[in-house]
Amino acid sequence: MPDSVASKLRIAIITPAARRSRTGNRVTALRWASFLRQLGARVSLATDWHGQAADVLVTVHAVKSADALLRATDERPDLRVVTLLSGTDIYPEFAPEETTRRALDRADALIALQRHALELLPPPLRQKARVVVQSATAVPAPRSRRFTAVVLAHLRAIKQPLLAIEAVDRLPPDVDVRLLLAGARLDDDYSAAIATALARSPRAEWLGELNRRASRRLLAGSTVCIVPSRAEGGANVVSEAIAAGTPVLCTAIPGNLGLLGDDWPATFAVGDAQALANLLARCADDSRFLDRLGRRIRSLQPLVAPAAECAAWRRLLRDLVAG
Repeated sequence: MPDSVASKLRIAIITPAARRSRTGNRVTALRWASFLRQLGARVSLATDWHGQAADVLVTVHAVKSADALLRATDERPDLRVVTLLSGTDIYPEFAPEETTRRALDRADALIALQRHALELLPPPLRQKARVVVQSATAVPAPRSRRFTAVVLAHLRAIKQPLLAIEAVDRLPPDVDVRLLLAGARLDDDYSAAIATALARSPRAEWLGELNRRASRRLLAGSTVCIVPSRAEGGANVVSEAIAAGTPVLCTAIPGNLGLLGDDWPATFAVGDAQALANLLARCADDSRFLDRLGRRIRSLQPLVAPAAECAAWRRLLRDLVAG
């Protein structure tokens, strides 16, 4: 439903992810553009600043969009600015260099994707930061009769899909688990390591890069979703798994726990393939444990409802204008 404040605004979104990219930055930018248009705003989407007619500038990724933000605000001092803190902006530690720090200081509002991100910010930045959880919708699909674990992540080291292959290959022969990976080749060296591991693994298969609907359908039909990343700001795939009601096995990092809860019962340490293998074996053998994970993940679905994210943007725009 259009909003009386948003409908008066021209909003320029800048994301470093190019058109047709399926990376998280592009997915987030497109989803936000859709919500802002629903609220009545006139929205443009670009990878850089080129003098767009705008009242509000939204930058996706603080580091990669810092130069564009500073050029825009030098040109338009009255521009109101919202900046998303992505995972690589704040993890493994928050230590922005000078250009990024100037951009963050200039921003009127900062967005974090989960609550633990706020803990890393110094007080002046924390005061203007808020959490906007990424929403998701499920695509219905029948659950696989065979125990199927899925990793939806592009093939790069920070996402650690190779760890999932190592984990399933450690499972005893009598534990019937199939692993499916889906994502683009973004790192040649890491992709080569994945290809070598897949050639040796009888349990794992790479499906290539899937479109959004196919990815969500795969997620909804899988038994569990594995998120083995070293660092996350608040991954889209976690929100999508919640929406699908698919239990998540994940690294015990702030970006995951900030969404799932600090007491999430299916975590493992970064890089620990054996701990992930143990979790997979438990899920495959202990139906009560898997059912408990299912109930927990479904209880989080209000957190990722599209209406909640849209309402958060409505409040943010009203606060910007009032401020």
